[in-house]
Amino acid sequence: MKPSSSSTQFTRRRFLQTTALAGFAAPFILPSGLRAASPNSKLNHACIGVGGMGWNDLNSFFSHPRLQVVALCDVDSNNLDKAAKLVPGARLYSDWRELLEKEGNKIDSVNAAVPDHMHFPIAYTAIQKGKHVYCQKPMCHDVAEVRALTEAAVKKQVVTQLGTQLAAGSGDRTTAHLLKTGAIGKVKHAYLCSNRPGAVENYRLVGPRPTAAQQAPATLKWDLWLGTAPERPFAPDIYHQTKWRAWLDFGTGWSGDIGCHIFDSMWKGLGIKPALSVQAEVQESWQKSSERRADNWPQGDHITWTFPGNDLIEGKELKVEWFDGEFYPPKDIRALYSVEDYPTESAMMIGTEGALLHHHGRGPTLLPEKKFESYPRPKFEPRDHYHHFVDACLGLSKTESHFAQTGPMTEAILLGTVAIRTPGQVLAWSHRRMRFTNHKEANLLLKRKYRDGWHTGAF
Repeated sequence: MKPSSSSTQFTRRRFLQTTALAGFAAPFILPSGLRAASPNSKLNHACIGVGGMGWNDLNSFFSHPRLQVVALCDVDSNNLDKAAKLVPGARLYSDWRELLEKEGNKIDSVNAAVPDHMHFPIAYTAIQKGKHVYCQKPMCHDVAEVRALTEAAVKKQVVTQLGTQLAAGSGDRTTAHLLKTGAIGKVKHAYLCSNRPGAVENYRLVGPRPTAAQQAPATLKWDLWLGTAPERPFAPDIYHQTKWRAWLDFGTGWSGDIGCHIFDSMWKGLGIKPALSVQAEVQESWQKSSERRADNWPQGDHITWTFPGNDLIEGKELKVEWFDGEFYPPKDIRALYSVEDYPTESAMMIGTEGALLHHHGRGPTLLPEKKFESYPRPKFEPRDHYHHFVDACLGLSKTESHFAQTGPMTEAILLGTVAIRTPGQVLAWSHRRMRFTNHKEANLLLKRKYRDGWHTGAF
């Protein structure tokens, strides 16, 4: 379902507010933790979504000695019952709105580990209530949601953290450091990819959606699961719990899911500013199928962004290319490391003095390896991404993946999902105006039309 054009219109006041934040440059990145709790207290925390990735999040937060999980929420009672056994005594909810209303001042923070289409309403509502927020990636489903959530986090001065767990690791931090300090000179081009084996089969379908209604199991509150999305008939095994990423209504495709991980160290290391343009090439069979394009993300895409240059970039612009599914980085680029053993999830930055290959989950390799074999590497202390968030909420540190930092990056990634849906078109982007200047149809994809009863008042 296409959103109405009115859903992407903003008032002059909102444009001026957006302009004040344009570029999300250094002055916009406020110290995270300004509203942090006393370092002598404990953090009272609520977990919203405790199945799938939410189960991992719950266990990670629960392991912090100064955090108390006091409330749990999930639309699936099976997930909720399992979580309640881990945290006996926690107050239980199936509706996150009820949790935020009833818990009031009993909680200090929340985390959201739910399908992409529900990230914004949960995180935005929690922030408006002054709660610190940890949100799984991507921050939101739509570009307009990311902008509103970033602005809200800065205005309320709450602690925030995006669920890019490996950003806390020494590998990602080393890559960012090497780029910041010019190890490979000025960067000329970047090639990012996620060609994880099995991803196509496990996470993306070929549609269209089923039309025959089936009764949802008694353990699942289907209407709450749908939330802001259009009403759809329940069907087993294709939405809840994991395959929702395949569907336009609920997920953001493979680039939206994994892009935040692969982009992160490069974005931080090069100090990238908002995109100037974006375009996409997609799986041919998907592009030719009106049914699949109406419902599903393609099983392969190649996205190209143009970003403005800076002191770490050669020239006035930087091209960044993303490849997934059936699309791979060029063979000559892979050959800089190994065509046969090129990492399936990685980022290759080509510089004036060499290249840097960031292996997702491992860290960087400087190329050619012989040239850089003695190049000094920084030593970083181990850091847990979840505990880092908790420590920031307690006033002990500052988060590095806070929304002022990761919001602009997520916007860029989600511009790519708009380009996927308008393949072959070079979309010229105005960050200040938050719109494409040359494509009216693409502007309609910057924000969905929410289902009645699910509006947050943000737009």
